[in-house]
Amino acid sequence: MGINAPLNRKLRMGMVGGGQGSFIGRVHSIAACLDNRAVVTAGALSSNPERSKASAPDYAISEDRAYGSYEDMLDAESKLPDDQRIDFVSITTPNHTHFEVALAAVEAGFNVVCDKPMTFDLAQAEQLAKAVDQSDVIFALSHNYTGYPLIRQAREMIANGDLGEIQAIRSNYIQGWLRTRLEDSDQKQAAWRTDPTKSGAAGCFGDIATHAYNLGRYMTGLLPEQISCHLKTFEPGRKLDDYGTAVIRYENGALGTVTASQISHGRENDVTIEIDGTKGALQWRQENPNEMIVRANGQPHKIYTRDPNAPHTTAGAAAACRLPSGHPEGFFEAFANVYASAFDAMVARAEGGPIERVNTVYPNVNDGVEGMYFIQQCVESSKQDAAWLPMKHERARR
Repeated sequence: MGINAPLNRKLRMGMVGGGQGSFIGRVHSIAACLDNRAVVTAGALSSNPERSKASAPDYAISEDRAYGSYEDMLDAESKLPDDQRIDFVSITTPNHTHFEVALAAVEAGFNVVCDKPMTFDLAQAEQLAKAVDQSDVIFALSHNYTGYPLIRQAREMIANGDLGEIQAIRSNYIQGWLRTRLEDSDQKQAAWRTDPTKSGAAGCFGDIATHAYNLGRYMTGLLPEQISCHLKTFEPGRKLDDYGTAVIRYENGALGTVTASQISHGRENDVTIEIDGTKGALQWRQENPNEMIVRANGQPHKIYTRDPNAPHTTAGAAAACRLPSGHPEGFFEAFANVYASAFDAMVARAEGGPIERVNTVYPNVNDGVEGMYFIQQCVESSKQDAAWLPMKHERARR
């Protein structure tokens, strides 16, 4: 079977962002190309045209496909024959530029993979979602933690009723890298992530709490009803929150908590989630992603390992594995699974086949809208001393 059958070719990727000094741009390029299903073909790699073109050799982008701006890239690529132009645009820029790039790509008819959070604010997210609805493009959002095999295992187990009715979700994302005013140095990542003109209304909660919240939604499918949140800026002079906790009431009566920190000493990228059901409970930690603990009272604790050949492994989890058990898979592979699911849809679109655009395995534009709603309601609740505010958006999906 050829690559991306029945297309039998690699998908051509156009990247926006990812120039010299970028972290997430390099991650996107590696993840997209990991399974040999895509190739970085074109790029507008920086807002500075000279730096953009100077970064092109880092990705083996030819000089004639290295553009000075995303507008130039979309315009030039749109004019190329079908067998040469890019198939999708990956957006790896700071938050405040996502909307304009994504909207332009969608309106030009290109598929999109966008880094999260999807836009700068909720109004932009809702406008972008309408544009996607009016098009036939595939739009994926890189909530990459949804790509871990054991997250997909848990999702299918919960949907099958293995844990019974879900009653509690505890999801945390704890870091320590912003314990000091790193943004006052020349650290590029810290500078824009703590700047409200670039990051948006939230700092820590927009950057990483959105991942923790999304994981709970992705794994359980529970629909939120209300939210109460406390945000705090502990580092003096910092303009955005660096710590926070939210409590969520779900429609079925379940309670959830989301805690995020960027000022906890010694913590790196500690994403953890615990889910309690009437029949059992589970626990997963991103820094040890190939194991998941499942517990039930009166029974020995079970440790599920990432094993595509084990009889207990669900079909979705097995499909997300590339190696036999015991060979650790991690961050890049999970990120690549988001791309792989989106690629399947892109191929179906190219062939004119039926496409599911709402209930997708990969996070989509609806999840992006809900993520922006989460940020907005958390910020507003915190301003009102943790007042309970509505949390169910009309685009929320199970």
